[in-house]
Amino acid sequence: MDAIGSREDFVSFVLALAGELREEPKAWENSDLPSFLDGLARWVADMDGYYKNVKPPPTEEPNWKLLADMLMAATMYE
Repeated sequence: MDAIGSREDFVSFVLALAGELREEPKAWENSDLPSFLDGLARWVADMDGYYKNVKPPPTEEPNWKLLADMLMAATMYE
């Protein structure tokens, strides 16, 4: 996931997420759309803490990697 630097990388990532959900929905904490979107919103609201503790902070302007981080976090964040 760290190699997401372009639109094509992001599209491949999203397609892989969709495939993972189809194959193993129980692996996701938020496997239905309402809970996924809720998790996405909650993670984005709290993401400064994640980046402060785990990774360098993202730029103010979203990029393809940040969008991928958001979607990945939405699969499990409550």
